[in-house]
Amino acid sequence: MANVVLLMSDEHNPFYSSVYGHRRLITPNMERLAGRGTVFENAYCPSPLCLPCRSAFMAGRRVHQIQVYNNCSVNLDERHRSYGAVLDEQGVHSVHIGKVHAYASPNDLGFSEMHLGTEWPRPGDTFIGRQPLTVRVGAAERASGYGPRKGAHDEDLQVVDRAIEWLERTAPALGRAWTLAVNIVAPHFPHITSRELWDLYPDGGDLPEVGMDCESARHPYAADLRKHFEAEKFTEEQVRGLRRGYLAGITFVDRQLGRLMDVLERSGFADDTVLLYSTDHGEMLGKFGMWWKCSLYEDSVRVPMIVAGPGFDRGTRTRTPVDLHDLQASIFKSTAATRPADWIGIPLQDIPRNDPNRVVFAEYHGHGTRSGGYLVRKGDWKLLWYAEAPHQLFNLIEDPRELDNRYLREAGKAAELEAELRKICDPELENRRAHDFEDGQIRSLRAM
Repeated sequence: MANVVLLMSDEHNPFYSSVYGHRRLITPNMERLAGRGTVFENAYCPSPLCLPCRSAFMAGRRVHQIQVYNNCSVNLDERHRSYGAVLDEQGVHSVHIGKVHAYASPNDLGFSEMHLGTEWPRPGDTFIGRQPLTVRVGAAERASGYGPRKGAHDEDLQVVDRAIEWLERTAPALGRAWTLAVNIVAPHFPHITSRELWDLYPDGGDLPEVGMDCESARHPYAADLRKHFEAEKFTEEQVRGLRRGYLAGITFVDRQLGRLMDVLERSGFADDTVLLYSTDHGEMLGKFGMWWKCSLYEDSVRVPMIVAGPGFDRGTRTRTPVDLHDLQASIFKSTAATRPADWIGIPLQDIPRNDPNRVVFAEYHGHGTRSGGYLVRKGDWKLLWYAEAPHQLFNLIEDPRELDNRYLREAGKAAELEAELRKICDPELENRRAHDFEDGQIRSLRAM
């Protein structure tokens, strides 16, 4: 039995880390954690948007099962049991510090302790219309959200400070297994940072390698998202500034990971504690002219996942596709607790390093696209199945940037992955359920 510390950032594209091959970024603590444990090279989120992803992770079930499709907080079912409540019921002391953004209020989630869990304002996001597509008028002003500012990371520092205080003062006296989830907002936009971190990357304001002049950028769902966020109005100066600020934000996250590693060593917990680092979803960061998340392309739907401690081999890398449900399952295995039988995921400790037959699934039904989409990853192949647009099939080993859609040329492989999708859900049915639910949300918003 081991204790667990989870550091979860927000909107970290894993390709922006030295652990995952970035040549410019300074992430020594992620490398330090990787050297002590396992890097999961192909990790995915349940849905590339904060509220659906975090709710699915919290409740242990898929987005379409809990019907949390977007960032609107009206009409949600708040009765789902959280993993923190299930652990607490079994005598594992569960602690959550920082960002929550889930289907229920922080204090109603049933954790043994909840600290700094700010309430997501209701009704939340109101720009959820998809047919016709809602455009966030004035959204292009977000593109100026970058640069140095005093106190830029104060709230996140407060979260990590509280976590360190808990580890030093409370954890030693508990006398039973515990879990600590530390949730920070960086590197989520706006990409505001400190002067010191901004100055680390004087050449960091580059341009994306791939812009809007390729087939994948012209896909209808990609065009929808650019329209929704007014992304085509971003200037080159803004693009460069946002990308520079993003690098600084990830370096800030890396330093907070280092602080947690240091306190675990000082307090004597390092040898019997599993330390996990991940995030809720990625960030397109200008690739295909797209920004933020909401896409099933790799930069948006992939997450970093680095784990060290009891049950994990040192200095290893796992190619088998995994997701955040698997990470949550590994928390239960580490603490010797029992997960509900209908929850999704397999403990990371039990996943082989290279299983070409394992299937990972993600979905998106939120703002900015005309209709639903689904992802199926199996081995080297990835299917993107769209309810109202041409499907896409990529070989991610030969084509990691997702530029060559092989859907029509590889009909057998496409059919194989679609069959895997239909084992998980009926995509047409779930797409209709999502639209019906969101229509109900829109009616409720109008009645407010």
